[in-house]
Amino acid sequence: MRALIVEDEFLSRKVLRSFLMTLFDVDIVVNGREAVEAFKLSHVENRPYELILMDIMMPEVDGIEALQKIRTLEEENNYTPKAKVIMTTALDDPQTVIKTFYDGGASAYLVKPVAKDKLYNELEKLGLLSK
Repeated sequence: MRALIVEDEFLSRKVLRSFLMTLFDVDIVVNGREAVEAFKLSHVENRPYELILMDIMMPEVDGIEALQKIRTLEEENNYTPKAKVIMTTALDDPQTVIKTFYDGGASAYLVKPVAKDKLYNELEKLGLLSK
């Protein structure tokens, strides 16, 4: 299985990679623009991402906009199954949660710093991890 980490902060990228590297083939990008490009490329290569961990607040293209673009590409190209997208953020703001879930189509939401056990619980709920 493949996972894409979308995170502009070096330490967060490193921690998330360490949590996922035994479970997934992990790629890393640093902003939403790169995430959309990596998502497109994964489908060109016929090796789509099952999981995307995406920070909300990033330069150039933020996580919410990138998620909307990815969901649009999935709809326009009939990609199935759709990628499971876990949004990560330092903001524990109910409006942000509502916007990413209901408007953006996020699969889950985690507040940073992301704890391994919380991440694994979400992966299990999404069917990407079996105990």
